[in-house]
Amino acid sequence: MAIASRSTLVVHGRLAMREGRLAAARDGRHGLQVMSFEQAAVRLAGGFARPIDDESLRVAIQAALPATPMGELESIKSLPGMIDAAADTLYKAWRAGIDLAARAADHPRLDAIARLEAAVLAQLPAGMMRPVDIVAGATARIAHAPAVLGPVEIAGLTELSPCWRPLLKALTAHIPVQWTARSRSVPAWLETTGVNVSRSSAEAPEISAVSAATAYHEAIEAMRWARSLLASGRAAPSDIAIATASPADYDDHFLALRADANIDLHFVHGVRAVTTREGQAAAALADIVVRGLSQSRLRRLAALCRDTGPFGALPDGWLRVLPTDAPLSTPGAWNRLLAKLKPEDWPDGADHAPALRAAIDLLAKGPDAAPEIGEAFLKSRTLAIWRKALLAGPASSIDATLETLKQDDGLEACVSVAWMPASALAASPRRFVRLIGLNSSRWPRGIAEDRLIPDHIIPTAVLDPLPVSLADRRDFDTILATTGGEIVLSRSRRDSDGRLLGRSPLLAGHREEIYLRRNAVPVHAFSETDRLMARPQEFATDLQAVSAQSCWRDWRRPEITAHDGLIRADHPLVLAILGRTQSASSLRRLLRNPLSFVWVYAFGWREPQSSAEPLVLDALDVGDLVHMVLDRALRDLEAAVGLASADANTIEAAVARAAQAVAADWESERPLPPGVIWARTLDDARLMAGRALSYGDDHLPSTRSYGEVPFGGSEPKSEAQLPWDPGAPVTIPDAGFNIAGYIDRLDISGDGGRALVRDYKTGRAPRADIRLNGGRELQRCLYAFAVKALLGDDVAISASLLYPRELVDLQLDDPEAVLAEVTGYLRAARTSLVGGAALPGPDTGGDYDDLAFALPANASATYCKRKLPAATERFGQVAQIWEAE
Repeated sequence: MAIASRSTLVVHGRLAMREGRLAAARDGRHGLQVMSFEQAAVRLAGGFARPIDDESLRVAIQAALPATPMGELESIKSLPGMIDAAADTLYKAWRAGIDLAARAADHPRLDAIARLEAAVLAQLPAGMMRPVDIVAGATARIAHAPAVLGPVEIAGLTELSPCWRPLLKALTAHIPVQWTARSRSVPAWLETTGVNVSRSSAEAPEISAVSAATAYHEAIEAMRWARSLLASGRAAPSDIAIATASPADYDDHFLALRADANIDLHFVHGVRAVTTREGQAAAALADIVVRGLSQSRLRRLAALCRDTGPFGALPDGWLRVLPTDAPLSTPGAWNRLLAKLKPEDWPDGADHAPALRAAIDLLAKGPDAAPEIGEAFLKSRTLAIWRKALLAGPASSIDATLETLKQDDGLEACVSVAWMPASALAASPRRFVRLIGLNSSRWPRGIAEDRLIPDHIIPTAVLDPLPVSLADRRDFDTILATTGGEIVLSRSRRDSDGRLLGRSPLLAGHREEIYLRRNAVPVHAFSETDRLMARPQEFATDLQAVSAQSCWRDWRRPEITAHDGLIRADHPLVLAILGRTQSASSLRRLLRNPLSFVWVYAFGWREPQSSAEPLVLDALDVGDLVHMVLDRALRDLEAAVGLASADANTIEAAVARAAQAVAADWESERPLPPGVIWARTLDDARLMAGRALSYGDDHLPSTRSYGEVPFGGSEPKSEAQLPWDPGAPVTIPDAGFNIAGYIDRLDISGDGGRALVRDYKTGRAPRADIRLNGGRELQRCLYAFAVKALLGDDVAISASLLYPRELVDLQLDDPEAVLAEVTGYLRAARTSLVGGAALPGPDTGGDYDDLAFALPANASATYCKRKLPAATERFGQVAQIWEAE
């Protein structure tokens, strides 16, 4: 069998290498090796020689920087971005063939960079060489070029870095070297090297220019164009390319559109690591390492690393032991939570608190322990991403570093539509090309001087002889000359903020362009969503569209419709929720917002709770805080001398102790505002609690006071003594409702003949006395009835609302008459809801409607005003309570 002769094809970029190898395999070209010029030089140098790869260079810079004196750069060498800047500068100097050590005396900055280069080279393995060292080694063994390389063909290149040019010239004396330029430009320096240059005439593609509204619109039009080529059969996926000078500006757009279009769109330059599940897991851990531990961050990490590291030892469902609304943002909060956990709190009944504590302690170590934390919590590809990020930058900014990391998207480039940088397309042309982003300052990009060696130290033209601006122009010209079928030149008219963008100077020869409207009907849709939006007649027949359109129209009609809450009479779900034990708040919701009553108690809808730290506590949280301080202080006083016998100093001391204890619990279980605001909030809570307990009304003889008294089946909040059985049912006569809840404060005289029911309100007092306040205030009436039902009819009951902020006490006159009035309203509300009227009420869409987000936009100003008259008519007697004083 004949032995295939060896030959070498030199190309640029991963895509060109893949396509070169595929073409060689299809043509049966045995013995052909496809590589970059750098790889060919390393192969010729032999031994254990290898180039300095990016990751190894960053590792070496990271190790060398702290111990290397950097002169005037000393103050910035530990900042984020320094490793990237140093690597960029060294690469430029090496590619340009600049001897930094020889020029160290020219400037202190060059002396510092030369010292860093020496320290970096000392850190690298012995076989890892700079380009100048690889060229020296290859030149010494150039006599072996015929056997190692064979005939060399250089294809797809328009330039070669200065550091490789001496080796290229030396090779021509030993082996045939051909520069296959075809229709590409040929650098002038190549004429003196003895390299055989192969040229051909330029292609004559069909060229058109278009302008889109924005960069996102450009991406959409590009996907439509690719889909039309595939659907028409004019092109195979491997014939289609979409390119721009800087793909990062469009990557997110194409990533989203690729999923919607279901097209294999290969990202030649890779996708951002954080767009993958593994990258998100690394980002979740970075969020904790950089910003500190909190419950929301831990939940995100646990969801992405469920079975790895310390989480693997915890049982399924272990996150249920964490209180959902607690931020847990301090070590003290975690310690208090872990100390309270018992084995029965865990899903499997075993005690996993030590394992969770070990995980929390490790995560709390912060950036200094980033390598240890990553090794403990991550594995496989996620761990590889974490390690790479630590090499690319300091641990204190690892979250920002992760944003810049790229990885392969897993698609085969040679059989997919390709999205790529223009440089890759220039090296590996395709028949159908769409160039996007042809705006001024975007293509070609501007020339910027080096971050560490500015132009006045080494001229930019010397340090970077192949600047990006010239490369962009050269790539554009190359693409026009090598594309055989069709080229579409695209630009955006405005940026994402609406500012006008100029045309690229590269479009000077293409003045005529097609104006693409953002809302125009596409000639060919790229996805089902795009197709339905382009065909209103087809979309109108879709069941979802029919339902949505019907809902929209019903919302805009003044009549009450099924989309406003009309349901069939005697609905079993409605009967079920009305049969449950109610509270004062649920009955208020029934009377003033029946639609929300069904949403909350039938559907189980709740306002999304955030564990993020608030700037201030809202009114409900302030009320909870004051009530908790009052309850604890009252229990403390009753356990000692009793509230009736306590003086002002005793009450003040009890409130202070209660506030301290409540604050500790609150910090463990609920979101906290900033420290200064939290301290002020606690001061206000202490002040209101002290005023409430010291309020100067007459105490009943031998009074016994109770706080947060449960009734009707509510669970006691403490082990304090209660005046009745909390499980005893309380039924509103003639209304059909059982009620339950907690009475803020109950004072009972020593002889049991009198009782005072008090409800605390931390807001501002109303200007006039109120009874029902339009159905908003039911507590006094319902709680007074509950006390009479549980203590007996012979007990004299008085009920009041106390506003400790202003020391206003509103007594309820004749509770029994008010109860009879409320009973009539509740009976009517029950009948209305059973009859199918789950409609909007006066509280629907208001400031305190926690489900207003489920209503049409701006509902309080539009939808609710439009529907309320018809709803009021349908409610009948129920609506009368809205006018009650």
